[in-house]
Amino acid sequence: MPERARPSSDEPLLDLPADENGMSAEALENQVQKAQEALLSLKRQQDHIERQKRELEELSRRQEQLNLGRTEMVEKFTRAIVVLERESYGARKRVEMLESIHESFSAHMDALEAINPKTWDGLDINKELNKALSAVDDARAEYATNVPKISLESDGDSSDAMAISAGYQFDYAHEAQKDFLYWLKAGFAFTLPLIILGVIFLLVLLSSASHSSTP
Repeated sequence: MPERARPSSDEPLLDLPADENGMSAEALENQVQKAQEALLSLKRQQDHIERQKRELEELSRRQEQLNLGRTEMVEKFTRAIVVLERESYGARKRVEMLESIHESFSAHMDALEAINPKTWDGLDINKELNKALSAVDDARAEYATNVPKISLESDGDSSDAMAISAGYQFDYAHEAQKDFLYWLKAGFAFTLPLIILGVIFLLVLLSSASHSSTP
């Protein structure tokens, strides 16, 4: 068998004859190029898949954030609505109570302002005086019962608050300890209507006595 001619050093490698497997260098290079293109395509697909994975993870995170936020706010609004309904009910009841107290105070005010001993001439003064004193006692009892309900401060002295609104001034530093002067003023304020009515009654009696003694 004749010996295969060896290529000269000036001939390119691409011109080599087929190797033992029958594949030329050019075909091998084509296969390598195809393999590289396949790898590049796989790399692109991998990048695309990884990008889609990141997008799906971001969507999943935002979806979870939406669900958590929605659940949180629904729970908060549910609790808030319950509180609002309870407060609204309490506010309506309080308004009804205040309106009732207002009507009662106005009625007592009208009754007290209607007391006029000057119109008792010719009437049973003792009976009229008893009615007037009874009206004062009823007004005082109504006032003492309902004034604490007016103030929103549960631990405050509502009667003092009412007195302040009427123009009185109190020393709150000594509110817990009320001295003798305080109770003296309070007793005087409570008995002042009785004193006034007693004076009026005496004046009426003196006037009646003077009229009866005149010939």
